Amino acid sequence: MTEDTHSVLVVTKDVKLSSTVSVMLMPPLFETEVITDFNEARRRVSERVYNIILVDYAEGSGADFAIDASESLSTILLLTPQQLFEEVSYRVEGYGIITMPNPFDQYYFYNMIKAAIAVQYKVQVLSSQTTKLKVKMEEIKQVNRAKMLLMQNMNMTEPEAHRYIEKEAMDRSMKRIAIAEEIIRRMG
Repeated sequence: MTEDTHSVLVVTKDVKLSSTVSVMLMPPLFETEVITDFNEARRRVSERVYNIILVDYAEGSGADFAIDASESLSTILLLTPQQLFEEVSYRVEGYGIITMPNPFDQYYFYNMIKAAIAVQYKVQVLSSQTTKLKVKMEEIKQVNRAKMLLMQNMNMTEPEAHRYIEKEAMDRSMKRIAIAEEIIRRMG
């Protein structure tokens, strides 16, 4: 799974930090958006998914925002003052937030961004697998509901209802879910 451009939301009031990060995360590999207001950042995160959210600690407001944003599928890097690094890291790691000491050197920052990209690829794969499983579970639920209706209304046994749905699907070149939905509409 490869993606040409990685979307990055940078949330900081520190102009020096935002300009440093913007220089390091340049197009075409990165689409970087800088926001200085945490409420505006919350709104943006609710409207779209960013691959990476880079958050400045900002006297604790950044940690609170990072925890809120951790519900999204974004990989979150929280830039934390050196003296608070251990405490903040311990507080947010359970939310899947990666902490990074600030100030940082460019090589360290580059490696953390590479790690965040790798994590993001993994998140996307797992999210896709979860979606497929949810669809499969919904299909099983619908087919079971259709079987129950066949058993109640047509006095079929469970194996007979199962075979009926399978045979209808094969004979009509349709998916089992489509047959099950038809049965549910007709008998439900």
